[in-house]
Amino acid sequence: MPLFVPPAPAPALRSVLAALGSPTAVREARTPALRAASGPLTPELALPVHVLDQIVPSGGTPRTRLTGWRFLIRSGDRVVAGADTALTPDGWTFSHFFEGPYLTSTGRALRHAEAMNTPFQPRLLSVPELYMLTLWLHGDTEADASVSGTMPAPTDLLVPLAPAPPGIAAHRPHRVADLLPVMTMRLSPPLLGSPA
Repeated sequence: MPLFVPPAPAPALRSVLAALGSPTAVREARTPALRAASGPLTPELALPVHVLDQIVPSGGTPRTRLTGWRFLIRSGDRVVAGADTALTPDGWTFSHFFEGPYLTSTGRALRHAEAMNTPFQPRLLSVPELYMLTLWLHGDTEADASVSGTMPAPTDLLVPLAPAPPGIAAHRPHRVADLLPVMTMRLSPPLLGSPA
């Protein structure tokens, strides 16, 4: 079943295209694969990046906030880098190029999600407190992916990307209702008198 990928804001795409067209931005990027790529570079498969805050049980309700859009940069038949954009007071702007294990992991998770029999809207969900990035498969394919404050539904799926935190399996889909308590427990301080 195809994934329903939300369209990235046009200014975000334009900012990435402008950075790709800038020899200085590409040359100064800390991405050897991007600098060594020959031929045209194409941004594709932009996913909104949401950050999950306040998952530690402190009386606050966990919330998400949209922090940017992430594009995969393709050269020929392979992904050579990623490009992040950020929302500033002046609108969407290019942030930086990067490479590393999350690029391969994102591609793998998206291929597995496409093979599922359920339609999803893919997003990325970052959990900074656990140094964790997940593919968030949102069940409402018509939802506005650029809205902050939207919490994953209990039946949405989260696919931790590799490298995942110890004790959380990478590339295994988890229902939010099952994974959120595990993440919360991982961040809870140990009870006094309990073994560390």
